[in-house]
Amino acid sequence: MVQNVAPLMAELEPEDFYLLSGIEQGMRFSEWVATQKIPDFSRLTPENVDYRLDRCEDRGLIERKTIQYTGYKLTFEGYDALALHALIERDTIEAFGAPLGVGKESDVFEVKSYKPLALKFHREGYTNFREVMKEREYTSDKDHVSWQYTARKAAEREYDALEALYPDVSVPRPIDQNRHAIVMEKINGAELSRTKLEDEQVVPVLDLILDELQTAYDEGYVHADMSEYNVFVNTEGITIFDWPQAVPTDHENASEFLARDVENLVSYFRRKYPQLTADIDADAVADAILDGSFETAQTHV
Repeated sequence: MVQNVAPLMAELEPEDFYLLSGIEQGMRFSEWVATQKIPDFSRLTPENVDYRLDRCEDRGLIERKTIQYTGYKLTFEGYDALALHALIERDTIEAFGAPLGVGKESDVFEVKSYKPLALKFHREGYTNFREVMKEREYTSDKDHVSWQYTARKAAEREYDALEALYPDVSVPRPIDQNRHAIVMEKINGAELSRTKLEDEQVVPVLDLILDELQTAYDEGYVHADMSEYNVFVNTEGITIFDWPQAVPTDHENASEFLARDVENLVSYFRRKYPQLTADIDADAVADAILDGSFETAQTHV
């Protein structure tokens, strides 16, 4: 996806981005934007629109469909191009680098700026749109919801959570956000799921994670999607990432989500290190976080 878009950025012209932005605006109202409406949305002449449509379609940035009328919509590559263009224009990023991780709901790449950073593209709704529509509450009150809207809202929610939590909670430092893309601090380390801890490290690492969940709760957020796949471990400690499903602590299901987060973590440690963590009571830990009394020593009891 975006690996194919980055090399195109230098050859795209300002009017190409006007066209892409115009189609993006039209997609707020319908999935396919009729050709005759694009000049108004893009503020280009009909002749220029025709020329730009061919250029952008040849580069895979838009898709055409003809049924009752000829219409166009952005591909995810087109949406990537718009986000990249905005971040480059802001001088947030200077160059695009190697992939750091590719998943079902996001792609993460290294980018160059004043130092190496991480650029995360949210993909929610692109391959599993129906499922995401059911699960994400920010899609429930919209008559027309596109995958662009779903991915953008996920990025906005995650960025807001990171801004609220950093630096009190060990999360990546947020740098910038546009559409479905977030630029953040690049975290060095290994994913918890791929880490084999020494016996003397097991409970202290679990303590660190739970302590961060306590601090996040004190700061007003529940992660709501915790697992061994969104914790980095390094010599300096741990970092919790992937916050698009975070909910405020006054959310009606916040306590339920917190209990699930704790259970997911404790269950993972029990499976991988049963002799060291078998006696940890996940329910008691969750209750302690909820009333603000969690202390790391509690996991040793």
